[in-house]
Amino acid sequence: MDNVKQTSVSNTRKKMLLLLAMLVTFVILDGVLTVFLVRGGRAWEANTFLAPLVGGVGFMLLKIVGSLFCALVLWDIYKHHQKLAVTAAWIAVIGYGVIVLWNSSLFFIT
Repeated sequence: MDNVKQTSVSNTRKKMLLLLAMLVTFVILDGVLTVFLVRGGRAWEANTFLAPLVGGVGFMLLKIVGSLFCALVLWDIYKHHQKLAVTAAWIAVIGYGVIVLWNSSLFFIT
């Protein structure tokens, strides 16, 4: 019985780590796509806080550091409230997945 419980915890932990890796990847990919789209005149940054930073080093640095920070916060939450953290990570991954799909579609639409 102990072995089954340990395997379940291990699988949940792996799932969470995969979700966090996907989240960080999607946020960084969003940043890269945004830079290409804005420079190409195909789109603009909708976030008014980030708009002036697009194309500069600060934009990608903020995307990378911000996504890693969010992943660390979610990991800390996971240690105390697994279900909450996994749910929040899924929501963030799906949200950024949609954003990345939208940004990618702009290469074909415009």
